[in-house]
Amino acid sequence: MTATDAIDIARAAMVLVLTVCGPLLLVSLVVGMIVSLFQALTQVQEQTLTFVPKLGAMGVTLLLTLPMIGHALNDFTGLIADRIVHG
Repeated sequence: MTATDAIDIARAAMVLVLTVCGPLLLVSLVVGMIVSLFQALTQVQEQTLTFVPKLGAMGVTLLLTLPMIGHALNDFTGLIADRIVHG
């Protein structure tokens, strides 16, 4: 394995991490901002109010993005397997 191969694998791993975690983190950020705005406008300062909407939104997002995540994991596994077999 050369340095170029290692850099390619590291780049693919970083793209995989962004593909898997990106949508969940983005949805969590948006829902958190909306709940924070709601709390600021209504002056309801309940700590547990932020967790339930985030958890629900992240669950729905995970169900919707699961095929994309599976495809990305499959592609990365195939890339690593090809590097092992042909390297």
